[in-house]
Amino acid sequence: MSQFISLIQAAVIFGTVIMFGCLGEILTEKSGIRAFLSGELLPKIAADPEYAALSDEERRARDSELLLRRHSFDDVMELIGEKELEFKSNLRRDYSETNRIFLREVVERASGMSIRAFAEEHIFKKLGMTRSQALNHYLGVVKEAFDAGIRPRCHLEDITRADFYGFVVPFVNELTELSHQAGIPIKIRMCDTMGYGVPYPGVALPRSVPGIVYGLHHYSDVTSEMLEWHGHNDFYKAVVNATSAWLYGASAVNCSLLGIGERTGNIPLEAMVIEYASLRGTFDGMDPTVITEIVNYYKNELHYNIPPMTPFAGENFNVTKAGIHADGLMKDTEIYNIFDTEKILNRPAEVAISNTSGLAGIAYWINTHFQLKPDNMVTKHDALVSGLKEEIDKQYVDGRTTVMSEDELLCIIDRLAPGRFN
Repeated sequence: MSQFISLIQAAVIFGTVIMFGCLGEILTEKSGIRAFLSGELLPKIAADPEYAALSDEERRARDSELLLRRHSFDDVMELIGEKELEFKSNLRRDYSETNRIFLREVVERASGMSIRAFAEEHIFKKLGMTRSQALNHYLGVVKEAFDAGIRPRCHLEDITRADFYGFVVPFVNELTELSHQAGIPIKIRMCDTMGYGVPYPGVALPRSVPGIVYGLHHYSDVTSEMLEWHGHNDFYKAVVNATSAWLYGASAVNCSLLGIGERTGNIPLEAMVIEYASLRGTFDGMDPTVITEIVNYYKNELHYNIPPMTPFAGENFNVTKAGIHADGLMKDTEIYNIFDTEKILNRPAEVAISNTSGLAGIAYWINTHFQLKPDNMVTKHDALVSGLKEEIDKQYVDGRTTVMSEDELLCIIDRLAPGRFN
């Protein structure tokens, strides 16, 4: 870490922000600096017995407080200052929130201004550009990329609030012309930065997702292969907007695992895998059971709390709670399951357990939860099933009204039959 500390000291001495070497690597996410929050602080806290003793709600509240807190440079250095880099600088790009904190420290020490005030004073006010000037500056960078033999990806940020025909189309036409001259294809990334896009036909631009894709394809001659959609979920439209972009001609959509992203998140990868199969009738070689492996990794290794109602990933997405539904599920899973979740996601349908589940429902829960093979399956005559039902019924006699949670059931099973399903 010493090279980065020296850089900050140099910035203070010279009174400027020096964009070279280490700082350039910070700006391009190639520094190798450890992610102090997700990589160091949260795992350290998760290993604390006091943290483990908290309820799920208390842990979520504590995690949220840590994520929202403005962590100081001293906080970071105390935790990772003496540790080696995650990887050798400039070898690969890997996001680390620590890069942002280092950059903020350089700017604030060198200028004596907050990074927000610095950006306003030294970037936006000093640019003072018209649209044409900004366009020409951007095109100049693209030309240099072409001269270097680089195929650029041009991000049209906040396109759902932009002047589509007054600026976006003329701008992309210029990019397309440069692409033709250079003989190098250029990827156009349509970014719905604030999630304002809507998928309905007939909506006015710039909020129309179909209109944006159609317009760039037909009025700027961007081929489908060069169009990709980047959406956000601020208005619960991430998935439907991505599907709309596909249907109207974009070849790709950007996704994140479990939809994790800034603010309300991005387009969930697992959702688009299922959406793709729904549209095409095939997974085209994709293995959807990996979705469940990803879920288990996030839960068990990263201690990430996935909301239980999350489609295809949450613990309750294919769980039925009504007793009559559970009975039907045990007779034929097609009755109350959205599809063959065991075959497609390696997640057999489950039932929620309450005082109305009966012995058969409890036996079904145990068999599916522990994924027992036919030879090892329990029946409703098993002593464990009877004992578990007695424990459950007692809680409802005492006034309980909610279904039993997975953790509660596992705790009772561990007490009645310790080590049986390890």
